[in-house]
Amino acid sequence: MKKQLFRIGEIAKQTNTSVETLRYYESQGLLIASERTSAGYRLYSEQDLHRLNFVLQAKKVGFSLKEISHLLGLQLHKDEHTCEEVKTYTGHKISEIEAKIQDLEKIKQALQNIYSACCGGNESAVNCSILHFFEDPNNFKQH
Repeated sequence: MKKQLFRIGEIAKQTNTSVETLRYYESQGLLIASERTSAGYRLYSEQDLHRLNFVLQAKKVGFSLKEISHLLGLQLHKDEHTCEEVKTYTGHKISEIEAKIQDLEKIKQALQNIYSACCGGNESAVNCSILHFFEDPNNFKQH
């Protein structure tokens, strides 16, 4: 039985991903075409499609491409790794995301403060407190 092969455009359409993104993933080693036609067209197998879906799912939950590469290594060699390793790796990602959320909350609070300080009236923005805030370099010094 002949295995089904897909051109890059077909898997792009199936996964709602651009061809350019798939080529980039390939350049990063995340996706590898199983075969190429004599004309050089990439051909992907069902297994390649599963690998791409793995990459896309990991990306959706916030893993970087470098982190996904590590996860793919774990997935490819499941028998050499433990669930504990995978869970620990995922736990580190959760901690990283929690830190980002805290940073975003601080940014949101700062924006809310300058937003609330603005009168929002119809007068000229010459005296707009938001614009003045951004113009003052002392507001952005690290402490």
